[in-house]
Amino acid sequence: MASASRTAKAPRASYRCTECGWTTAKWVGRCGECQAWGSVAEAAAEPTGRTQAAPVTSPAVPIGAVPAKGAAHHTSGVAELDRVLGGGLVPGAAVLLAGEPGVGKSTLLLEVAARTAEIGERTLYVTGEESASQVRLRADRTDAVHDQLYLAAETDLGAVLTHVEEVRPKLVVVDSVQTIGASGVDGVPGGVTQVKEVAAALVRVAKTRGITVVLVGHVTKDGSIAGPRVLEHLVDVVLHFEGDRNSRFRMVRAVKNRFGPVDEVGCFDLGPEGISAVHDPTGLFVEHHHGRVAGTCVAVTMEGRRPLLAEVQALVAHTPGDRPRRTTSGVDGSRLAMVLAVLQQHCRIALHGHDVFASTVGGARITEPAGDLALAIALASSHFVSPTPAGVVAMGEIGLSGELRRVRDLPQRLAEAARLGFALAIVPAAAGHRPGPRPVERVVDGMRVVEAPDVGTALRVLELERAPRRTLEVVEDA
Repeated sequence: MASASRTAKAPRASYRCTECGWTTAKWVGRCGECQAWGSVAEAAAEPTGRTQAAPVTSPAVPIGAVPAKGAAHHTSGVAELDRVLGGGLVPGAAVLLAGEPGVGKSTLLLEVAARTAEIGERTLYVTGEESASQVRLRADRTDAVHDQLYLAAETDLGAVLTHVEEVRPKLVVVDSVQTIGASGVDGVPGGVTQVKEVAAALVRVAKTRGITVVLVGHVTKDGSIAGPRVLEHLVDVVLHFEGDRNSRFRMVRAVKNRFGPVDEVGCFDLGPEGISAVHDPTGLFVEHHHGRVAGTCVAVTMEGRRPLLAEVQALVAHTPGDRPRRTTSGVDGSRLAMVLAVLQQHCRIALHGHDVFASTVGGARITEPAGDLALAIALASSHFVSPTPAGVVAMGEIGLSGELRRVRDLPQRLAEAARLGFALAIVPAAAGHRPGPRPVERVVDGMRVVEAPDVGTALRVLELERAPRRTLEVVEDA
């Protein structure tokens, strides 16, 4: 009798951070996940009842009987974006494109919407950050005006879904998901609850109607996608739009892709007339000098599956103070410190009393260890004031004992360097190679390839170890 008269326990209230969605059993002034102050508020209690069985929308069938034609790729009209997506847009897919403010997300997606409308597919562009007139001005500037491209300025989720019902598009672009709010849901637009509800509703429409939905997302100050982590799990494709404000070069990188590879990148040029694809971006990162210049070397990096050549520049100057400066731009500062230590310990190039500046050309960023050898050659060339030979490219990771380690995709890197006309490539020695009096040489596509076991051998091949350091003559006033 006592158990029968016992009442059911009321659901226990919890507290949730409105910024990141972190939950806790009691109220705290500071979020334990994102460290935001005053963002923890009481969340609505969730019911504890069990879910009963319900009718199915469609019966289960053998996987072999499911047609695959409905999930075939179709081009977005932008070749570089198709490359990242694995062939193009997929009907029923939800794509999230995130990037910093002003990087060109809206310009790229307006271009995609216009190119999709050109082939006769009806497209809906929903803007929540700008007015319709502002988007029209950008469309006039970038030649993106088309009769099949529909534009709507809305910030309510219900109104967006109504536009989808009326227009019946094949592609929907929502700019951005943080500006759309759902009525009847707690929180403000851009909050955790609102973003989850808006994204879930748009993904549901994409799956049921077989249309492609592209969502624009914001990023935090550290570059990660703003909002709850579940947002990235809801969508099928997550793309990052990257670029330097001081450069017109932009890159789209796939972080998650259920329909293609995640190691591809697309290259774009953002100009006053809009955004255009860059099919051969190597020329943007390599400076064409009129003569031989000391302190430079070209490295070959891999951006996804695409080899890119980037020029590394170094300047070594005697410091007048007790604390030499170490300044980098586009080069990892910790890799520079390691390379300097290896040059001093194993090559007897003492730079502890010199200011060292290292940078890349054109805003390129070298993050992989394969650029260590090019950085070391540029430093030695600047220190000895001895220009490297023309047409030299270097690639290899430097170990703490001075050895050169193999890098991935070496044949693709060498093929790209040979295609661009380089005459000499310095690469790490093959596995099992024993150092001898002379490094191993071979020819790849007309390019001479020298396999060096360590960084000292690489510098000797370029005659940088024995080069005398030139000094400037100082004339004192009488």
